[in-house]
Amino acid sequence: MGGFTMSKKVVVLAEAREGALRNVSFEAIAAGKTISGGGEVVAALFGQSVGDLAGELFAYGADRVITVEHPHLQHYTSDGFGQALNAVIDQEGPEAIVFGHTALGKDLSPKVAAKLEAGLISDVTKIEGEGDSAQFIRPIYSGKAFEKVESQSSPLLVSVRPNNIEPLEKDASKSGSAEALSVDITNLRTIVKNVVRKSTEGVDLSEAKVIVSGGRGVKSSEGFEPLKELANLLGGAVGASRGACDAEYCDYSLQIGQTGKVVTPDLYIAAGISGAIQHLAGMSNSKVIVAINKDPEANIFNVADYGIVGDLFEVVPLLIEEVKALQVNA
Repeated sequence: MGGFTMSKKVVVLAEAREGALRNVSFEAIAAGKTISGGGEVVAALFGQSVGDLAGELFAYGADRVITVEHPHLQHYTSDGFGQALNAVIDQEGPEAIVFGHTALGKDLSPKVAAKLEAGLISDVTKIEGEGDSAQFIRPIYSGKAFEKVESQSSPLLVSVRPNNIEPLEKDASKSGSAEALSVDITNLRTIVKNVVRKSTEGVDLSEAKVIVSGGRGVKSSEGFEPLKELANLLGGAVGASRGACDAEYCDYSLQIGQTGKVVTPDLYIAAGISGAIQHLAGMSNSKVIVAINKDPEANIFNVADYGIVGDLFEVVPLLIEEVKALQVNA
């Protein structure tokens, strides 16, 4: 086609958790830059007291930041965040809106799309081209195939899968002042009184660069301890297959797969996981996959870049020793 590409104003919904911005916020800003085709990227941030976080959004490429602070925004609800985002959209009139494909984004983006009577391209892993000629790549059929999508919708709504789109390089010299938008958050049908977290120790599973996962072959909750040690050494997170969760070796919050979390780390180590198709749907797009299994016929070896046929209780301690030795010599 070629020709003139009209620049777009893009609103990006940034996410904060426990007083810190989630990495997917910076990835969404990078996606917003590509979609804008040289236009303005406006980051929106909601919470009870989030103004101090605006500086980091500027450093990662936001041209402007709008904050909405209200006691009802301390915890996410689709009503509360929906009202805040609608107010930002009404004020800004963007041509595109970008979400992270997170629990929050997956819940809020279709609601906003329906209200705007606009299309939504969800779970985007890559963007080719920019501006009007941008094409969005997303997995389908549980990751067995990919589709390339263009949108005729205005505004365009997109959610990006965490850990796939590279954030822009942080420029600490870039700054600005955030605009505080006053929104009266009313008529909430749901109020979150308290949040009890089960497994928030260490790295967030959906954003981890390294994941060490255990399956039924781990045999017990104690069997997960060496996996936790290896994950800690590698600065990563621990995951699990559905089988390990069903057997009560670990909490369901660690589950990776079609009915759990979808992850795309740089390194995925699968220990004692046979490789059921439902599990592969959650991790097969990892950049490097290492499988450890006693069964040489295990399905996991079909997607693994490196396979170790052996007892995980012998192999994992050896890996731990090697990693420790490398870190000592580094």
